[in-house]
Amino acid sequence: MTGKNSTAVTEIFILGLTDDPTLRVFFFVVFLGIYIVILLGNLSIVIVIQKSSQLHTPMYLFLSHLAFVDIGLSSSVMPVMLMNFLGDITSIPLQGCVVQLCSIVGFGTAEGFLLAVMASDRYVAICSPLLYSTHMSTRVCTLLPITSYLGGCVNAWIFAGCFLNLSFCGPNKINHFFCDYPSLLKLSCSHVPLADILPSFSAGSIIVIAVLIITISYAYILFSVLKIRSIEGRSKAFSTCTSHLTAITLYFGTITFIYVMPKSVYSTDQNKVVSLFYSAMIPMLNPLIYSLRNKEVKGAMKKLIAVNTYFYKFNSIHR
Repeated sequence: MTGKNSTAVTEIFILGLTDDPTLRVFFFVVFLGIYIVILLGNLSIVIVIQKSSQLHTPMYLFLSHLAFVDIGLSSSVMPVMLMNFLGDITSIPLQGCVVQLCSIVGFGTAEGFLLAVMASDRYVAICSPLLYSTHMSTRVCTLLPITSYLGGCVNAWIFAGCFLNLSFCGPNKINHFFCDYPSLLKLSCSHVPLADILPSFSAGSIIVIAVLIITISYAYILFSVLKIRSIEGRSKAFSTCTSHLTAITLYFGTITFIYVMPKSVYSTDQNKVVSLFYSAMIPMLNPLIYSLRNKEVKGAMKKLIAVNTYFYKFNSIHR
């Protein structure tokens, strides 16, 4: 660290969720289980979509990217949190905090953009089904995820740039379970107004853009569905959107609470609970939301398991 960050403080201490030894053991077991479910659930979605030819469509391509982003987001947070449960306190070098912060913001932003992309995909599929293959061409389906990842990188650079312009010369303990930007900002002994305003403005702008795209897409979807005369047709159209709407509500509700609302509105403990929800619970729930409510995904999973079981038995017999 050079320039303004050339100070005696070289590491940040993470206090974690609790200092109670009994609760730490309990939380370690619970969140280790959650992390395993996140990895297995999201990896299963990625593998099933890649292996099943009937799922090689834009909607499932975007879903596989969402599963990948969920793995990245949870892996940015969960290992540090689990280490904290095993010891009294966890220290992270300032450079490590930058890496973790960039990873969380990057994957989190990409998830928001991917949810907006998925809403646009549903809009084209329902409102312009005859032009779907034209609008959602291979090139478009490649560019949209790349744009989402680039948006995540840009937002991460903004957060990292603001963090690197802060000076740390006093307390170096944060009451959180990862390098949360608002918590790090409180430790700074330098006054950089842009470092306080720019990340909130950037996160807020991204949320507004993504939510606007989602709102417009679903407004058109609603009008199109209401024109469908048959009840069966309406229910089929709505069923393709309910999973996505559930994921959108969970994600943007928590992100808005943390990065956009004034810090005076909520306490540190509330911040930790909401951060835990979007970094651990949502990545765990997304595979359940999309697989349990999707007949095609469940069918592809059963087929893939059946084929693998058959080959396993066949190889066992002929050994």
